[in-house]
Amino acid sequence: MTVYSQISDELKQIKSNGLYRKIPAIAKTANKFIEINGSVKLNCASNDYLGLSHNSQVKEASIKAIETYGNSSGSSRVVCGNYDLFDKLEQEMAKFKNCESCLVVNTGFMANLLIISTLACPDSIIFTDKLNHASIYDGIKLSGAKMLRYKHNDIDHLKILLKKYAEHSKKILVTDTLFSMDGDKAKLKELSDLKYKYNFLLMVDEAHATGIFGKGKGLVHEEGVERDIDINMGTFSKALGGFGAYVCADKTIIEYLVNKGRGLIFTTSLPPAVIGGNLKSLEIVSQQHEKYGKKLLDHCSIFKDLLTKENIDCGETESQIFPIVFKNNNSVMEAQRRLLKSGIYAALARRPSVPTPRLRISLRADFTKEDLVKIVRCLKQII
Repeated sequence: MTVYSQISDELKQIKSNGLYRKIPAIAKTANKFIEINGSVKLNCASNDYLGLSHNSQVKEASIKAIETYGNSSGSSRVVCGNYDLFDKLEQEMAKFKNCESCLVVNTGFMANLLIISTLACPDSIIFTDKLNHASIYDGIKLSGAKMLRYKHNDIDHLKILLKKYAEHSKKILVTDTLFSMDGDKAKLKELSDLKYKYNFLLMVDEAHATGIFGKGKGLVHEEGVERDIDINMGTFSKALGGFGAYVCADKTIIEYLVNKGRGLIFTTSLPPAVIGGNLKSLEIVSQQHEKYGKKLLDHCSIFKDLLTKENIDCGETESQIFPIVFKNNNSVMEAQRRLLKSGIYAALARRPSVPTPRLRISLRADFTKEDLVKIVRCLKQII
């Protein structure tokens, strides 16, 4: 059997299992409303939680950056692909996250690969929550480290694993702070306590929390554990409405990543327009939490109450992410189709993204109370 025939056979199997994916035909970029398959729908699938990707100030900052610096950085940052906007963004993000230093990289996926594969080695042991993002798992695989998964948010199970390897010197624990498919939070205070007892490096991924929780600074700030976190990474591509990722840590770790991180050294850096927009988004989030992050959290409370009144199960969510779980792939795909007919576009999540098929409803700060009521009414009709 040739490689081509193996690929073809696997695609057939993916289709028969109801797991086939294709890129949707979206005519206009994902804003509050999205034009898909020729019609306009309310967008409940985007991670642009605060609607900043279409903010006029952010767009103006991007345009100004491209006019000043051009369209491309032209190189890796360690060669000549750096410019003062990068330095300013890193300084502002480090200040915002109350960290000593910051490094901006191309994507959240790349950031996790960069951090983990650079800091860990085959002699390392990495403890990871079962529901951590795929990029964390791929980073662990790339590092060659021994991976130990603990049951989701199960501190007792984690303690058992930590006790077993208590004498091992090279230990890292990695967790999302807000889990992207379930919307629940990591137990950061308990993890911080364990760090000092078992002496491991503690890394968090704040991709879905930054800009929303802790007055925009994230769950690490909200939980008061900033001094306990060794590496605080996240993205500009969710609530900040931009692109790229940041890594906040002490100067030693950042210097080490600059000198050893292949994902930084061997790739062209982000273009000026992206960095300019990210800077403006960070400024808005840090100064206007009431208008954006708090408003979104208020929406979450209202929406959860509406779901509860209609007996619609949304799991253990504590955030803007609402999972609506279905029995099988066929039923969740049918539910998504019916929602589309009702004017709502919701994200469809199946394996390997999640263990159980679901619709992932993402709320936005620019939704209205009427939007929330409509979403719940339509969900009630399809469940």
